[in-house]
Amino acid sequence: MTDPVLLCYCTYPDSPKSAGFAKTLVEEGLATCINRLPGVRSTYRWEGKVCTDVEELLLIKTTAARFDALKTRLLELHPYALPELIAVPVERGHDAYLDWVRAGVRGSTGAA
Repeated sequence: MTDPVLLCYCTYPDSPKSAGFAKTLVEEGLATCINRLPGVRSTYRWEGKVCTDVEELLLIKTTAARFDALKTRLLELHPYALPELIAVPVERGHDAYLDWVRAGVRGSTGAA
């Protein structure tokens, strides 16, 4: 059985530290690729107040087998008290690309 690929969404403060955060997750084999999209303006409710901040949106490519390890490490490294982490299964895509994602994470099962 092939390990399902996940696309995970995570916001991170708009700062130079986001590059190191992303690099660590890739170097540790928890993600194959992380796209950093700067300039995201987030409006949210936190501790009873409506807040607006500029953040980066991280698009993290990983597998279902690596998700729990990714989540654990992300929660250790992330500066927010309650970081966003939402995983969406990839139902379709370029097969060779999806195989590359699977091959790029350590501990993934069913990698091509």
